[in-house]
Amino acid sequence: MSFFTDHILSVVIFFPAAGGLLLLFLPREEKKLLHAVGFALALVEFFLSVHLYARFRNTGSFEFIELIPWIPTWNVNYLVAVDGVSLLLILLTTILTPLALLSSFVSVGERVKEFLVSILVLETGMIGVFCALDLFLFYVFWEVMLIPMYLIIGVWGGKGKIYAAIKFFLYTMAGSVMMLIGILYLYFDAGQTFNLLEIYEHHLDLAEQLWLFAAFAIAFAIKVPLFPFHTWLPDAHVEAPTAGSVILAGVLLKMGTYGFFRFAMPLFPEAMIEWQIPLIVLSLIGIVYGALVALVQTDMKKLIAYTSVSHLGIVMLALFSLDKTAIEGGLYQMINHGVSTGGLFLLVGVLYERTHSRVIADHAGLAGIAPWYSALFLVIALSSIGLPLTNGFVGEFLSLVGVFRVLPWAGVVGTTAVVLAAFYMLWLVERIFFGPARFGDEREGLKKKIFDLTRREILVFAPLIVLIFWMGIYPAPFLKVMEGPVDHLLLRMGKTQDLAIQP
Repeated sequence: MSFFTDHILSVVIFFPAAGGLLLLFLPREEKKLLHAVGFALALVEFFLSVHLYARFRNTGSFEFIELIPWIPTWNVNYLVAVDGVSLLLILLTTILTPLALLSSFVSVGERVKEFLVSILVLETGMIGVFCALDLFLFYVFWEVMLIPMYLIIGVWGGKGKIYAAIKFFLYTMAGSVMMLIGILYLYFDAGQTFNLLEIYEHHLDLAEQLWLFAAFAIAFAIKVPLFPFHTWLPDAHVEAPTAGSVILAGVLLKMGTYGFFRFAMPLFPEAMIEWQIPLIVLSLIGIVYGALVALVQTDMKKLIAYTSVSHLGIVMLALFSLDKTAIEGGLYQMINHGVSTGGLFLLVGVLYERTHSRVIADHAGLAGIAPWYSALFLVIALSSIGLPLTNGFVGEFLSLVGVFRVLPWAGVVGTTAVVLAAFYMLWLVERIFFGPARFGDEREGLKKKIFDLTRREILVFAPLIVLIFWMGIYPAPFLKVMEGPVDHLLLRMGKTQDLAIQP
């Protein structure tokens, strides 16, 4: 029990991968057993993360610190810890992973063992990224999560899966190489240390910061994805299986926003000030571009993929504004996006299992055939839009209020995202759920093809509905744990540059 208490964070990080090894010993032909065990392992991981949250004291600094020498010759250490922001991202990961696995009971019927192992190893990589405070260790976890995601898209994806998987891999690797160069430069310049907390205190001149910020920012911008580095995302989402899309949208994209918050901005504060306006402009372009392109999509999955470009543009706009309210709202919206967009991809997956089509024009009149599914879709769509009393409203409101306070012109442009989101999302709902029922040329057998939610599917969506209203009605517990990390970031920015935009 003492080992568990002293190393709870390591247990949370590596339990999924250890569970994946356990699955290797189960018989391949027992698909139901494999699915059940995989889901059970992911559920245990969720309860472990809840235990971590229960023990979190919210001191404003890093907690559950574990430091173990790993490669002494190179001064590489196993250094992990969490603060409020990384803790919320861990909880988001451990909530979405079991839900994604539960949704795959029907849709994934081939190579089930390999699929489950890939998801669990991916979970370890994602949680490791949010915990690592050694840059070498961070890079290892960053690369670890790349391989299983590549396999999930390339093996269990749709018709264009190979193209989408390779594109995802190449884009991510291109950014990773740039970041690795920056990490190595920091290692030697800071006295041969990968310790992030020590490098925070190392002074770099402006020229060094500008180049290093660019190296890190490209890697994180690709992952967000920030315009114009977004082109890999629609292909990956469309071709990935439902579980892959949920994790990709819900968690993997957050590694980019987290990377800016934890590494690029506090490590290179002067460079951040220099790049602030260009990055804000790119965020605004992404907000408007993503929304407008979503409007013209005919594939439901691709439409939702482009909404991610727009919604995460709001998150980046909030971070780059350097306003405390905006940053807290952006981080909150980062979590909200995982819940709402993950839910939308799950809903499209449910419909695809019944009709084998994601084309919007192939569907209509579902409100009269599957009323519970229709109501659920509407609730999650409204949360994505940002309706008051839902999670999306709090994040968008705080983000835009903060941006308005420091850069009114950026706030005006950013607000268009709210209007356009209502346009494309409500139009999607109208086309799918209302009007005369149809599916291709078959009309009479539609009710036999499409049936309402099953008990398993209700279990998938119930936690998301609870989160949507909990985070929309009572956001205080989530915002409270963000205050310390946000204050630390702003302190880092204010120490080195008097020209930071002030509220």
